[in-house]
Parts: sequence; C-alpha cells; structure tokens
Amino acid sequence: MKPATLEFLRQRFSAYYNGDIPGAGAVYSPESLTEREWGFLFFSTNQKTGMRRHISFTSPEEVSAYLKSMVPAHVYYSSAYYAHPGAAQMADKEWLGADVIFDLDADHIVRGPYDVMLARVKEELYKLIDMLTGELGFARRDMNINFSGGRGYHIHLPLLSVRGWDTNERRELVNYVSGTGLSFDTMLGSPKKSGWQVRYHEALEDELSRICGLPTPDAYSYLSGLSGISEKDANGFLKNIGTAQKLLREKPDKLLPNKVVRAIANAENAPFQAGILSRAAQVDEPVTTDIKRLIRHPGSLHGGSGMRVVPLAVDQLDAFDPLIDAVVFGERSVSVDCAFNLSMSLLGNTYTLTAGQNTVPEALGVFLCCRGIAELSGGV
Repeated sequence: MKPATLEFLRQRFSAYYNGDIPGAGAVYSPESLTEREWGFLFFSTNQKTGMRRHISFTSPEEVSAYLKSMVPAHVYYSSAYYAHPGAAQMADKEWLGADVIFDLDADHIVRGPYDVMLARVKEELYKLIDMLTGELGFARRDMNINFSGGRGYHIHLPLLSVRGWDTNERRELVNYVSGTGLSFDTMLGSPKKSGWQVRYHEALEDELSRICGLPTPDAYSYLSGLSGISEKDANGFLKNIGTAQKLLREKPDKLLPNKVVRAIANAENAPFQAGILSRAAQVDEPVTTDIKRLIRHPGSLHGGSGMRVVPLAVDQLDAFDPLIDAVVFGERSVSVDCAFNLSMSLLGNTYTLTAGQNTVPEALGVFLCCRGIAELSGGV
C-alpha cells in the first residue's frame, strides 16, 4: 500500500475515532474491561510490523483516548479475563476464565461477490442461534452478537457458567454445532427425536432419494465404489432401496445391520457428509477452543474494510444490512486507481469500476483501499 493511501486511511479512521463522522456511533466497552488484554494493528508501510498487544486499560475513557491518539487499523480485546492483563508474558497474566466465542467467516463457507458472501454467512448465524437456544440451553439474552466489520459475525457468551470451561469442553460445543463425530448407531438407534438426530435422518433421506434419482448404472457405480461394498451388495440394495427408505422413516433401528446404508453414512463418503455440512453451523473451530483469544472490539473499525464492528441484538438481525448499516463513511467523491475491473454493492447502490482511475464515494474508496484493491489517486 502506498504512503498516500495509508495516510488517507489513517486520516479517515482518525476522523471516526475523534467523533468527526456524523452518526458514526459509539465504541463500546467490554464487561470487566480492567481484566482484558488489548491488541492493535496499525497502518504501516512495513509489512513486518506486528501486533502491539499486552496492553490494559483502567477505564472506557482511557480506551477512547488511545484510539484517538494512536488511530489503529484493527482493535482487539481478549475473550479471556486476567488478573494482570498487561503482563508482557502470558504465563504472568494469571488466567481467570474466558467468554465462549463463535466466529462465522464467509471466507470459510463460500466464495463469490461480497454481498453474496455476507448473505450466506448470515444463514449460518441463524442456524447457530437456533442450535444454541433450541438445543443447548442458552437464551437469546445471553448472546452478544457482532457483525465483524469484514465477512462475518461473532457470538459472545459472557456467562459465568461457561467462563471456566477448558479447551476440550469448548471443543465439544463446536463439535455439536458443526455435526462432527456423529455416530451412525446413535443416530439410527431410535426413532428421530430432535436436534442432530432429526438432521441426520433428513440428510440420509436426501441421500437415498438422490441415489434413487440417478440412472441405474450411475447408482450402481456409486454404491459399489463405497468402502466394503461389493457389486452384489450394491445390486441387492438398489433392488430394495424403497424398503430402506421406508425403514428409515418408520423403524430406523432396523437399518443398523445394513452395511450399504452404513457405508453411505460413513464419515468419508463426501455426498452424505455434504448433506450433514449443509445442516451444520460452520463455525471457525480454533476461535471457540482458544481460551486466550483476541477478538474484534465492538464499535471499532475493521482495517480490512473500513466498516464498523456492529453490536446487534438477535431481533435486529433480519433488518441489518452490513453494506448499509456498517458503513460509516459518506458519499463525498474521492479518486482511486483500481487494480482490476469490479462491481461492488454499497450504500444501496451498485458500482461498476474499471481498472485504472475511478471517482467513487468515499465509503467505497475507503473499502477498496482497505482491501488492497485500489490506491488513492492524487493527494489526501
């Protein structure tokens, strides 16, 4: 990134943190602020410049003063609570517990236009909320939800009841919402009831229906290619697949000895696992299992987009459009040099840009420069 572009971004971020952007909104303070470690990344021409961390604050005013004076590109605070959060060595901080955090990032789920990615990741967010509230005993009021400012959402569970959970306990939670390690015997051992048992039955029903819809040679080839399934097994199963479908609906435990159904539902069988994945909440496992994670600070700006990390209540999600509601910069014109042709939706409009110089609204210019797609053309 060129120095002029860095200075442009630094100036615009400074205007935000100093309250010079109309309607920009507040930067929030996490619970137990004095027990949190903070970390910052800054605008720099030196790509080797790392995160400045092991910082602690005593008040929201101190946080605000730091943001105004230092103008970071990215702002993070720890999901963990420490007795000595400013200690330079992790061993000296004295861990006291940590919030449970879920991170849903569209980049791990789907590739495509930015607006499509954002819509797709919101679907995963809804699935996760439904699992947490409908199956795992958490209430909507227990959740702090943030749009990340980039490509996804975070859910925080700042509850005393989970604060002391270790990595393994948090991994069990991730395994549940992601459908990892589901047992064929447990899932089919009794009539479908709720949660993953229902989803597992649905995935298996869909896979059997898919097989029925294949041309007979293709269905035969697919089944005989499964691990441990002979040509005779495949042929016999195809002749009686309707019986298997009926048993799955009415007496699923009768399918437990059926080695073809067991092979279809094997964890290594991609078509069936795709059905499981489509019913899972695709969260970033390392974020949830890390008991000392740094997470984006609500109300701060994301240095990779220029958009705001927006705190949301569950009932605000339907109406929330990040390409409007997380945009803090306005429509005054700026000139940028784009690296390639692109089309981008922002602030309710779609902009078609060509490689080279373009005049765009400031909000779009900030986004493109933050993403490394464009450089500022001319002076700041």
